[in-house]
Amino acid sequence: MEYQALHRLYHLPFFELIQESRRVHESHWPENEVQLCTLLSIKTGGCSEDCSYCAQSARYTTGVKADRLMGKEEIVSRAEAARANGSTRFCMGAAWRGVRAGTERFEKVLDIVKDVSQLGMEVCVTLGELGPDEARMLKEAGVTAYNHNIDTSPEHYSKIVTTHTFQDRLKTIRCAQDAGMSVCSGGILGLGETVEDRLRMLEILSGFNPHPESVPINSLMPMPGTPLEGAEVVDVFDLVRMIACTRIAIPGAKVRLSAGRTRLSKEAQALCFFAGANSIFYGDRLLTAANPAVAADRALLAELNLSAQVPDPMLAPPDKDGERELSPACVGAGCCGD
Repeated sequence: MEYQALHRLYHLPFFELIQESRRVHESHWPENEVQLCTLLSIKTGGCSEDCSYCAQSARYTTGVKADRLMGKEEIVSRAEAARANGSTRFCMGAAWRGVRAGTERFEKVLDIVKDVSQLGMEVCVTLGELGPDEARMLKEAGVTAYNHNIDTSPEHYSKIVTTHTFQDRLKTIRCAQDAGMSVCSGGILGLGETVEDRLRMLEILSGFNPHPESVPINSLMPMPGTPLEGAEVVDVFDLVRMIACTRIAIPGAKVRLSAGRTRLSKEAQALCFFAGANSIFYGDRLLTAANPAVAADRALLAELNLSAQVPDPMLAPPDKDGERELSPACVGAGCCGD
């Protein structure tokens, strides 16, 4: 969706906007279901990148300890526990710049993915940058979706990260899609960006072909020791507007209410669901931040008459206009397939 159309949508009267997003949501997702995802940090801390929002960067003093890659048995056990609690997607994140074929750590990840993929859940990983070979190997091992957020607009990106570029993000996303994986890609609100930056981010995401299978909308949780530790809390109505615009711009994607949910009341979360969110991270922790407890989430979903979506490990990403093409932002960026 072009920027001007997104700008018009975002600035509609609040109730007019969410009425429109609700109409789109009900036409594409009529079942009143929510995808329940569990996120596990399988390798925490010590990252060489300088993402200004991240407590896992080795460049900041945040109190996050750098750990080794967790053992396969423990990860599989955590995945089984997540499945028993009702999760339909198991997401594994590692604090690395990226992975390369032939390395010991990548071989270990592939082995872990193969075992987790046998549990009947959707399998998502976020491992940093990928090339075409790594993407293909992950797909063959059983990865359902690859998470790689673009975070913000291309114009604002260099203000929050300097160790890689926005085009690097697009290149990895293209490689994941070309390998046949669905892509989970969204952004973070509260990085000092403007409304225009948020809408440019959404313009880029909606230009992917195929569309992202899921779009996480994160609200920054300022982490002590990071450059953004004093950032202002995202206004709940700004969050709802972004969820509504995302639902309209990418109607076939799951819109995930992600980081920052601990700061939302039950009523605010209900408004987010009404506006088009249909996926949450489910469990007591995200990568390094707290998350609403399982019992509280179950109670809220029951109050709202929402049920858990059935997993689809072989899901295909939503198409955009039929034939696959590169997004305008990707052309000339050295993306896989360009």
